[in-house]
Amino acid sequence: MSAIRRYLVLIVIANCGLLNAVDRIDLSGNWSVALDRKDVGVAEEWFAGALPGGASLMLPGSLQSQGYGDKPSMATEWVGGIRYDEWEKSKYDPYKSDENFKIPFWLQPDRTYMGAAWYQKTVVIPESWAGKRVVLSLERAHWGTQLWLNDAYVGERESLSVAHEYDLSRLVVPGQHTLTLRVDNRILYEVGINAHSVSDHTQTNWNGVIGGIEVWAESPIWIEDLQAYPDLSENELEVVVDLKSIGFEDEKGELYVELVGSGSVLASEVRETKGHVDRLAVSLALPEEVALWDEFNPELYTVRTVYRTSQGKSERSARIGLREIRVEGNRILVNGNQVSLRGTLECAIFPKTGYPSTDVEEWKRIIRICKEHGLNHMRFHSWCPPKAAFEAADELGFYLQVECGAWANQGATIGDGNPVDRWLYDEAERILEAYGNHPSFIMLGYGNEPSGPGRGGDFLKSWISHFRAMDTRRLFTGGAGWPKNLESHYHVTGDDVRDHNWGSGLGSRINSKKPDTLWDFSDGVEAETDHPLVAHETGQWCVYPNFDEIEKYDGLLKAKNFEVFQDLLRNKGLLNQAEAFLQASGKLQVLCYKEDIEASLRTPNLGGFQLLDLHDFPGQGTAPVGVLDPFWDPKGYVTAEEYSRFCGPTVPLARLPSRTYTDSETLRGRVDLYHFGESDLLGEIVTWTLQDQSGRVFREGSFEASDYRRGGVHQVGGFEMELNDLPAPMKYILDVQLRDARVGNDWDLWVYPSNVDTEPKDILVSNSLNPEVQSFLKSGGSVLLSLDPRDVATEVDLGFSPIYWNTAWTERQAPHTLGILCDPDHPALAEFPTEFHSNWQWSDIIRSAAAMQLERLPADVDPIVQVVPDWFEPEMLAIAFEVKVGTGKLLVTSFDLSGDLDGRPVEQQFLKSLFGYMTSGEFEPKASLSWDALWNLVTTP
Repeated sequence: MSAIRRYLVLIVIANCGLLNAVDRIDLSGNWSVALDRKDVGVAEEWFAGALPGGASLMLPGSLQSQGYGDKPSMATEWVGGIRYDEWEKSKYDPYKSDENFKIPFWLQPDRTYMGAAWYQKTVVIPESWAGKRVVLSLERAHWGTQLWLNDAYVGERESLSVAHEYDLSRLVVPGQHTLTLRVDNRILYEVGINAHSVSDHTQTNWNGVIGGIEVWAESPIWIEDLQAYPDLSENELEVVVDLKSIGFEDEKGELYVELVGSGSVLASEVRETKGHVDRLAVSLALPEEVALWDEFNPELYTVRTVYRTSQGKSERSARIGLREIRVEGNRILVNGNQVSLRGTLECAIFPKTGYPSTDVEEWKRIIRICKEHGLNHMRFHSWCPPKAAFEAADELGFYLQVECGAWANQGATIGDGNPVDRWLYDEAERILEAYGNHPSFIMLGYGNEPSGPGRGGDFLKSWISHFRAMDTRRLFTGGAGWPKNLESHYHVTGDDVRDHNWGSGLGSRINSKKPDTLWDFSDGVEAETDHPLVAHETGQWCVYPNFDEIEKYDGLLKAKNFEVFQDLLRNKGLLNQAEAFLQASGKLQVLCYKEDIEASLRTPNLGGFQLLDLHDFPGQGTAPVGVLDPFWDPKGYVTAEEYSRFCGPTVPLARLPSRTYTDSETLRGRVDLYHFGESDLLGEIVTWTLQDQSGRVFREGSFEASDYRRGGVHQVGGFEMELNDLPAPMKYILDVQLRDARVGNDWDLWVYPSNVDTEPKDILVSNSLNPEVQSFLKSGGSVLLSLDPRDVATEVDLGFSPIYWNTAWTERQAPHTLGILCDPDHPALAEFPTEFHSNWQWSDIIRSAAAMQLERLPADVDPIVQVVPDWFEPEMLAIAFEVKVGTGKLLVTSFDLSGDLDGRPVEQQFLKSLFGYMTSGEFEPKASLSWDALWNLVTTP
């Protein structure tokens, strides 16, 4: 073992169950049930007879999903933080009655219950089990369990992550017995009320047992545990078994171990014992032809162990996969190859049931969807998934970061000597024993963003050191987000490897700087030479809620939050725009995720990123941050194929100094290649084209055939092109393709004329309401009122990006908007190329604009360029609209176009397009306002 422990090496034991099917009794089905609301069941000895009430339900399952518990109300004791400053607003008053209770901050269960519940079932133990070890296994109970056999107390268990197993051997005899189980879903340890292992924000605080429930028998001398460790340098596999017995201390035995692949025995050994031993280790020579496990080749074998004694045999068999993982400087290596993690979070979001799936096929579905979107990794935020997730990831080749069920913050801490400290050690040990041999399980952390001495770091440095010494098969970190313990193998951090963070507001790069694709996170990565950095919760870009999704919630959880938001939008007369809001904000959301992901991919030696999220997070105020909904279904504005162009194992990357150019400029750029694919690319030719939206090619080129090694970011080459003969204004697409690898990526660019006539003709241009404007309008003239955004009376912070997370949970962090919405065919935009949604050419305009609140005006005004509002505060917003004022015609913008526009080709072109419209016969505003009403738009001097 000493040689093995020089490496972080793993071999999976994917199905460590006993094989003797005849020695198992499936207990799934009908169970008696009783709610112990007053917590009197133990004192009244409910275990000594039939449970009171005569009720029943099906297990596996939860109480709440089968109609037990209380309807949610203002009296409900939720597990999870609530922003009371938001909840106490009067607009939510209609949703606080018992008859119409709707909480806007997460999906709402039909029933809630917190406390003890009792479950009971009879089981007949066959005569053939006499003298054998008998075990009851409860997969995924929530949270603490206590068990009685007949009226005898068996014990208690408290894991959130692994099966609760009870040894019944000393109490059971053949015949009929009553099993009485008490399940308590109260918070047993202060893991944090927002931890996804327990919180109502996502999986709900359910009560029950949701996985396999069975009682099984085996030899009274048995294999308790089986672990296998490969030494790849020595081409050996060491199989370690822990043995236990009930008596029989002097019993001789024989352990048989074999490795099976493709139906053939590849290696085998026999080891004899002269008396009982606690542990046996057997080394197998690995054949040269064995394949290693990784994301591209998830090769699995079978390890079979049989221990024979005069008392019978104990048998364990499992699929296995060979892989090595280690850290070298700031790089993560799997089987000696550098890997780059492209991950998403999974926060226990299961809206049909309110609890996680224990079905392998369902987890395969989820993982396949992730892989279709170019991902190879999943972080389980503050929870550990069931074994089915590990098995699915093993089969499909997917890397997992697992956590111990804690988010010790918002009132909870670690390192203060509370019982949770000990529990975190125990839970990690349980997780490692139960799932530690899965090849997909490459990372383990305590949980999320801790509080406590040293921001949790004082406690975690010892926790990390303990488990690094105990288990060398994977990488360990402390908390996701923070702290950066030196003892960690790697850091999950937002520092210097993410653009927009909590509190960034309008100061993040995407909201404050001219767009380019030159930037990356190299400074942060190069400053950390001893720990790989994985970007923490990248993105968090929101989209407007999809109200068509409401009907999909036909299980325990209902989208009452969406119903509230739908009502708020309806009350403002904007419900007919809900789909347009979704699609426009969705296009912007994809653009922002593309920007974040590509910046990560451009960064050499970045360990990877973990998105928040590929799919929506329905809690913590409601955070629709995914391009997929909580069911992992698309929303209609981007496909997996489109997404995987900028997120995948091999992605071309363009480094461009700008997104907008004039036809007098030369466009110079560079193509890089992010390549973390299965093998080296040899003799690969990279080509590029500049084309319009119809596919017409205006420029093209290619680079010499080159070799690109797997595991790095390569410079392919530079390019340049003169733009002087290109049609302008025009949107163009720079498309880069790999000829043989058949992958590509693209970027939107805009070319504008360098000479634009922006002299007003019979139009008065002003940046303020003044007597001259009033007089001009009275005379029937046309006025462009181009307001200085600082003069706009607004409570809405406009940003280029969409809302970060959601404004209820962030306490109104900016921006408060979700991009623009317009009609590209509106005549005012005829000479300004645009889609119906935000794109990069709008960045310069939006960064110098304000969101005008049209509710301040007495008339219904249709914007020319609308702003998609916050779903918590829906209203009609605009950055450009038109009205009649008396006999005059007025076009208002909330960005100043009245000054010097030299060097601002986007604004110049926009102004020219407005002038063209205002001097045409099509400029006929429908809405009318008085002069006095206009003053509601501006701040009082």
